[in-house]
Amino acid sequence: MRAFYAVRSSVKISPFPAGPFPITRTQPHFPQKLFFCHAKFADSEIDGSFTLRLVPPNLIAAEKEEAKAVLTLFLKKQGSSNTVAARIINKSDLFIDHLVSRLHSVHKSRYLVGRELTTLEIRDALIPYLESLLEEHGNILVDIVENFPETPVKEKGVTEVSPPDPALDSRKVKAISRVSETSPTGELRPQILYLMEFGMDLEKIKVIIRKFPAFAYYSLEGKIKPVVQFLLELGVPKSNIPTILSKRPQLCGISLSDNILPTMTFLEELGVDKKQWAKVIYRTPALLTYSRQKLTAAVDFLYEMGVPSENVSKILTRCPNIISYSVEDKLRPTSEYFRSLGVDIGLLLYRSPHTFGLSVEANLKPVTEFFLEKGYTIEEVATMVSRCGPLYTFSLTKNLIPKWDFFLTMDYPKSELVKFPQYFGYNLEGRIKPRYAIVQEHGVKLLLNQVLSLSSQNFDKALKRKLKKMLADDV
Repeated sequence: MRAFYAVRSSVKISPFPAGPFPITRTQPHFPQKLFFCHAKFADSEIDGSFTLRLVPPNLIAAEKEEAKAVLTLFLKKQGSSNTVAARIINKSDLFIDHLVSRLHSVHKSRYLVGRELTTLEIRDALIPYLESLLEEHGNILVDIVENFPETPVKEKGVTEVSPPDPALDSRKVKAISRVSETSPTGELRPQILYLMEFGMDLEKIKVIIRKFPAFAYYSLEGKIKPVVQFLLELGVPKSNIPTILSKRPQLCGISLSDNILPTMTFLEELGVDKKQWAKVIYRTPALLTYSRQKLTAAVDFLYEMGVPSENVSKILTRCPNIISYSVEDKLRPTSEYFRSLGVDIGLLLYRSPHTFGLSVEANLKPVTEFFLEKGYTIEEVATMVSRCGPLYTFSLTKNLIPKWDFFLTMDYPKSELVKFPQYFGYNLEGRIKPRYAIVQEHGVKLLLNQVLSLSSQNFDKALKRKLKKMLADDV
């Protein structure tokens, strides 16, 4: 009976303190086995350091590979080829380390209970962050990634990338110069001083104006301050204001009474939770700048696809970025493709709205062909994506192929993946291989779902039950 008590626990992950991990410009240090994060807490002006914790090297390595896969997919969605994306990844080791640090910050609670992150959870944490960097830095995002944590010389964006219209270039330079202009008494413009109260320095303000020169001419009392005060009253933390303005400076040029408030009322009538506005705006501030026609077109499309009204509000709250997708160029072609597979479009839109931002030719068809080549039928593929909505958002080379190759070494029939396609959402090195090794070591048989989805404690209990049953059968 000693074997019953000999089941060793699954890998436990040391806890990390919570809190957002903003980009810093200091050189991070990542020892081989100790993972250290230094962050500025978003809800205060106090710098703090995370305590050193011992993290299994294999888990860090697995999370780095997941982060690389997410970054690769993001770069390809922005138009980079496979070759270009691979070149950028190879030059971005410190940025990948930074992304892994962010995972540990965002998902402290998961680590506290010893549960590794799934691929989906990693994607959900990193994609919005990468989107915010893209909105903030625009064309120099690749420079940010490759040179992290150093700040690229942003002036080269003005001198080297010259607009076709010299007059436009002249207006942009003039707008940027207004940032550092002072009054006869040596004071900066009131707008600049106000923005600096939120932690923005002159360089950050110049970045906004390079992207949107009109912001330099917005009045403090007439445009900037009313919008900022409105955001603060909604519950947006003061520390989030710079990010929101960097993502969508046009927000300050829109009338509160004529545009922003009516847009919010329209969305609230659809069921968007008023209490979630601070999070929704931080995630996608552009939502409040879209025309009523664009909002209505996206919402009408969701209804057309059979999404119930209660789910429409949840989609808009969780993934407000879906409004930015063109109905005719993106949403409809993607929906028609999945319908051809026999997938419930309304259900997929609810479970994984981000899937509808992918290209049919570049992203969806290759995944379908992959599973068909492995011997699955169209009906089985439809079942798999219906059960695991983000399935098509996973990278072929970084996720599906290596995990499929390992699955072939496991003692399961192919039909097990139809029952549990969520398999592809777990870390290969940090979750799948260690858990399966424990099962093999104890000579028991568990469903694939049990091997991967159970918490460490429940996984150990399932193993003990199996061992106890085996011993009882042998008596």
